[in-house]
Amino acid sequence: MRAYPNLRHLAYLVALAEHRHFGKAAEASSVTQSTLSAGIRELETVLGVQVAERTKRSVILTPIGHVLADKAAALLRSADDMLDIAAEATAPFSGTISLGTIPTIGPYLLPRIIPALRERFPELRFALREDKTGELLDRLAHGRLDLVLIAFPYETDGLETMMLFEDAYRFACAADHPFAHVESIALERLGGERLMLLEKDHCLHSHALPLLQGAPDIAEATFSATSLPTLVAMVAEGMGATLLPDLAINAGIASGSEIAIRPMSGEANRRSIGLAWRRQSGRADTFREIGDFLRGWARTEIRPWVA
Repeated sequence: MRAYPNLRHLAYLVALAEHRHFGKAAEASSVTQSTLSAGIRELETVLGVQVAERTKRSVILTPIGHVLADKAAALLRSADDMLDIAAEATAPFSGTISLGTIPTIGPYLLPRIIPALRERFPELRFALREDKTGELLDRLAHGRLDLVLIAFPYETDGLETMMLFEDAYRFACAADHPFAHVESIALERLGGERLMLLEKDHCLHSHALPLLQGAPDIAEATFSATSLPTLVAMVAEGMGATLLPDLAINAGIASGSEIAIRPMSGEANRRSIGLAWRRQSGRADTFREIGDFLRGWARTEIRPWVA
């Protein structure tokens, strides 16, 4: 019978590929550096190839080491799925779910849905992470997250998704802006506006671009912010206008700021809020149940912003 590598040693290899440093990889693996180094050497013995080149200051994975690290990550995900399937069979809706979400959703929705989820699923615990969509999906693909709560449309090849509710955009401007008191704003009226958006790697930026195609004469953004509160502060200073989602507005993001928020006409000014998880996850049934619950919760608890 062939000798197979130890799963723990494969985890060491994955950590080493991620951190490119024995000390940091050991810390991430909750072992000593000598234990991790010995595990990598044993792995190399079993595989018969060198996976890493060591120097006093750094570590470099060999070409075959990179290939094997990817294979190791896939094996570890499969092992996690096996454990999840067994856990679901013996105690469904229990344990911990690693949930990731984005900065334009998390602060405005998690304080509301986590208590509701805990009441509905009292044996479940949620470990939360906030990051940009691309980073969250990468962590999901590599098994470092179980479930993500993000905004769509977004490319999610290989994942199962469930839409929960729609979140509309509103026009936000300084209190003395010409649009501050209009009933609603059509896209074509935005031509020539200084519209400020989040940085390009934020999904709210990419979601706004199709919406703004209806206003081709819109001026180039004069400021790219890293967060919605920063955008609100810049709008209040008269630096330009922006788009804000209902979730953030209803959570009070503009409270105390001298800005005006106005509705936009048309059906294109919205994003979809939904869940995504790995299709092969052993907890897929649990995630669907969570999604069904949140979809029903949203029907009664999520309200459009009203002028």
